[in-house]
Amino acid sequence: NMFALGIVCWLFNRPLEYAMHALQDKFLKKPTIAEANMKVLTDGYNYGHNTHASVSTYRVESKGEKVKGIYTDVNGNLATVYGLVAASEKADIPIFLGSYPITPATDILQYLSKYKELGVVTAQCEDEISGCCSAIGASFGGSLGVTSTSGPGICLKSEAINLAVIAELPLVVINVQRGGPSTGMPTKSEQTDLLQAVYGRNGETPLPVIAATSPTDCFDAAYMAAKIALEHLTPVILLTDGYIANGSAAWRIPSLDDYPAIIPPYVTSEMKEGWKPYQRNPETNVRYWAIPGTEGFQHRLGGLEKDYSTSTISTDPSNHQKMTIIRQAKIDYIANCIPAQEVEGDADNADLLIVGWGGTYGHLHSAMEMMREQGKKVALAHFKYIKPLPKNTAEILRKYRKIVVAEQNMGQFAAILCARVQGITLCPFNRVKGQPFNVVRLVEEFTKIWEER
Repeated sequence: NMFALGIVCWLFNRPLEYAMHALQDKFLKKPTIAEANMKVLTDGYNYGHNTHASVSTYRVESKGEKVKGIYTDVNGNLATVYGLVAASEKADIPIFLGSYPITPATDILQYLSKYKELGVVTAQCEDEISGCCSAIGASFGGSLGVTSTSGPGICLKSEAINLAVIAELPLVVINVQRGGPSTGMPTKSEQTDLLQAVYGRNGETPLPVIAATSPTDCFDAAYMAAKIALEHLTPVILLTDGYIANGSAAWRIPSLDDYPAIIPPYVTSEMKEGWKPYQRNPETNVRYWAIPGTEGFQHRLGGLEKDYSTSTISTDPSNHQKMTIIRQAKIDYIANCIPAQEVEGDADNADLLIVGWGGTYGHLHSAMEMMREQGKKVALAHFKYIKPLPKNTAEILRKYRKIVVAEQNMGQFAAILCARVQGITLCPFNRVKGQPFNVVRLVEEFTKIWEER
């Protein structure tokens, strides 16, 4: 095996140092074995060199500089799992995943079930409803409740998500989008569940929505979804899609120390006197979290409206209005806790701003770069945080004369932006083919918009 690995290193012009370091680390306490393996590895490399094993050797260069570190290959579903586990470790809270197998999200259940040694509990439930409800029960008990699915499953989970909204419990709902409607095209990718994620429940049920932008970004998106859910006691919908869930990329294994702390709003012993389940932080409007079994904080939660002051069941009209406003204000406040939206490319003087969201980042960024190489002034604003939007969204959109919103649906994000930012004009570019964007086609269509005066 070492001899064959040496030949491979020669064929693909890869240095032997990395393999040798790995062997030294693996056989740190057995140097004789390490030396024997390194000798055979070198012999294989020299054999390939001396026999000219292939005249078609090539080296794959990365575009752009890479930060030094240890890299591994991940797909989006695996990166999502790593992000959830990292958040669990950072917050020191166990994970419970209740899920029902569905393409293309099933791998999340399979991957996460391998981490029992880290306190992860997974349950393959009998249906989508029980998957979500079991996760809510785990959250009530003090865990980070997670449920994973695709678009059809979100339809079935909607009533349970409503319960998590009104009970104000942390829950991460992962939707790996696929082609619809109904069964649709299970193995194809779309961005057609955005409005479902933002609005697809009965009543006024606001919750945060995050959309991962690449296979590796699924890690950061999952981490932030868990952080927001735990710190603001709310369900969070994390949108990925079949393209980035199954697509892979080289991912630098990060240090958990580089990620922000996760601090849930637990009750304190000083709150015992007169505490109510919906007692809130006056700044964030987040209620305090009492884990069942904590002495002096016995309580019940449920789906019926509660009185703002007493936390008992209430049908008072004025109270319902107040609680509706409070729940919305709690989500709006999260805009203070997410980063400002960045603009890439010719941010200061672009003639055209490309706007996208979620898993189309790579295609839109490539299209922007190709147009800039042609001498055109073009910028890209690619959104990861959908609800609430970053606080500088309106400022960005009002800065550019021409804006094209490219998405794999019939204009859902464009509709959200027009509703949130008054007085802007957007040019939609919509494709619903179940296939990734074609970069050449994007450049052609964006150039037509750029050329219009």
